[in-house]
Amino acid sequence: MQNVMDTLRARGFIKQTVYEDELYEKLGSESVPFYIGFDPTADSLHVGHFMQLIAMKHMQDAGHKPIILIGGGTAMIGDPSGRTDMRSMMTRETIAYHVECFKKQMSRFISFEGENGAIIVNNADWLLNLNYIDFLRDIGVHFSVNKMLTAECFKSRMERGLSFLEFNYMLMQAYDFLVLFKKYGCALELGGDDQWSNILAGADLIRRKEQKPAFAMTFTLLTTSEGKKMGKTQKGAVWLDENKTSPYEFYQYWRNTADADVEKCLKLLTFLPLDEIAELTRYQDERMNAAKEVLAYELTKMVHGQENADAVRAQAKAAFGGEGEMPEKVVSADTQTVLQALVATGLCKSNGEARRLVEQGGVTINGEKVVDINAPLPPSPFTLFKGKKVRLKVSVQ
Repeated sequence: MQNVMDTLRARGFIKQTVYEDELYEKLGSESVPFYIGFDPTADSLHVGHFMQLIAMKHMQDAGHKPIILIGGGTAMIGDPSGRTDMRSMMTRETIAYHVECFKKQMSRFISFEGENGAIIVNNADWLLNLNYIDFLRDIGVHFSVNKMLTAECFKSRMERGLSFLEFNYMLMQAYDFLVLFKKYGCALELGGDDQWSNILAGADLIRRKEQKPAFAMTFTLLTTSEGKKMGKTQKGAVWLDENKTSPYEFYQYWRNTADADVEKCLKLLTFLPLDEIAELTRYQDERMNAAKEVLAYELTKMVHGQENADAVRAQAKAAFGGEGEMPEKVVSADTQTVLQALVATGLCKSNGEARRLVEQGGVTINGEKVVDINAPLPPSPFTLFKGKKVRLKVSVQ
């Protein structure tokens, strides 16, 4: 059986590790409990979490046990990594609700059943009742402030100001790893490369305090070839919840992936064999569109199920390729102007957004560009375009 590190490396996941040879041997010879942390600040996961879920699936398929750590305690402080401001704090009830939403979405990727079934834990269970003096004596003594200040997550905040509250974050995350090591035998923490300093701190803490092996591994961040984080649109994050990002919008996001990023996304975000991916992305010309359709379909199927994936693929082909049926929206009879139609169909979230879109020349009805936001609608049904890529058949009833 192939070592999971070989799989992850071949598909482009691995960015940094420590004690790599020792970890490789361990992953190839025994079942290793590992954990990935998730910040419960929303009621849905988003594309930024996608790689972590896929990596977790690769690990579980290779016989290793996933521990999903929900940062219910650390979310009350806020991770300074990659941020320029402090985040708001949440109640336990809100966090518990978010956890249930996460579990439902995660179950499409990983199993919560069987010997190496995933478990979900919340660090609020051990962080919120800590005695601060005991914590400083037991954990703080193992950390060098000088060394901490060299970490990227702190350096990027020094000029703007770093609160002592946030300075504690590294200790808290390291302590999480220690607790999971003691309670579940967790020997490996995984995460995005922007978490390297925090993850490494946990492995170091276990090795110093427990005198036992612990490991850290980070993954390359999901960015475009231009270095920008993927998963953002003009409307905001691309969510895995269909009520926040519809299956059609989700499909179209991946269908519009830049040519230069398609091969990387297929390797990191799908389970297609590497030789099939190589064949799909072999030609850097219009034939790359077929690879984009495969990428969009595979990801939509994983997140929203095959039925939805089949439906939105057919809709997309209708809208842009003249095949199948165009997506249709029915609006009420009191929808009489372009402004009302844009909001009623959900193409725009507000009157202000609709006005800006028309002013920018981004709305077309039945092939004619709209210049008056208050123009009356043509006879139903009609075709409404938002930009060049979103097209709806609108019926007024």
